Amino acid sequence: MPKYGVNLLLWADKFDRDTVDLIPKVAEMGFDGVEIPIFDPATVDVPHTKTVLKDTNLHPIGCAIMAHNRNPIHEDIANREYGKEYLKRSIDVLAELGGDTLVGPVYSAVGALVGRGRNQQEWDWCVDILGEIAEFAGNRGVTVAAEPLNRFEAYFINIAADAVKLATSVNSPFFKIHLDTFHMNIEEKNLTRAIADTGEWLHHLHACENDRGTPGTGLVDWEGVFNALAAIHYDRWLVIESFTPAVKGIAAATAIWRDIAPSAEILATEGLAFLKRMADKHLH
Repeated sequence: MPKYGVNLLLWADKFDRDTVDLIPKVAEMGFDGVEIPIFDPATVDVPHTKTVLKDTNLHPIGCAIMAHNRNPIHEDIANREYGKEYLKRSIDVLAELGGDTLVGPVYSAVGALVGRGRNQQEWDWCVDILGEIAEFAGNRGVTVAAEPLNRFEAYFINIAADAVKLATSVNSPFFKIHLDTFHMNIEEKNLTRAIADTGEWLHHLHACENDRGTPGTGLVDWEGVFNALAAIHYDRWLVIESFTPAVKGIAAATAIWRDIAPSAEILATEGLAFLKRMADKHLH
């Protein structure tokens, strides 16, 4: 059976000592794990966070984001090197917390659109850097899972098939794929086929609605999604990642201008209940 998690970006735009207090809330809701946005590794209070994770018996998952000044496919080598340094620091923090999976669009900066598709030079830079990152992660017991984003947020990897090409090129047991049904609903021709074709590369799933609201309340083909997960014997994380206008920094970055659920808590609890019903029906 899968495990269930929620990303703390539902309540906060950063992770530091103050937002550690969100972890018990997640545990009380019935989740198995918590996805921690490691946007700045320096703000993570590792000893305190470890204690709270242990007390709540929640498993940590790391979530990375590549900013414009730490972009693995940037023409400036200093920028690429900073991206590599950031990923290594994030992996170290996650490993110290006891986590084994770092997810997100680790291949390029979010929102850095250049008016064209990727080129071969960018591909070569990315494969080289992520190969080094995968080896570094594996030595710390961590797997990195790359997430395709929709075309309005990234141009390097938008669909599952291209993520498989990237994973095949990196060619490491510690580099896998992270799919998100929100992005897939924009970019994929068929969600069921995309998940099935990803197959054993699939290491992590964000279960998100087409409007980034409560799973099960929108247009996502959940029957198809769970049928595909069953076909590939998926038994890892199903994580809710959503945002509210109350978290202004994230709302601005993700274009959340209106309430898409009555509250963050209702979105999380009702989304969790829906995912458990679907998993009980399809994943045995």
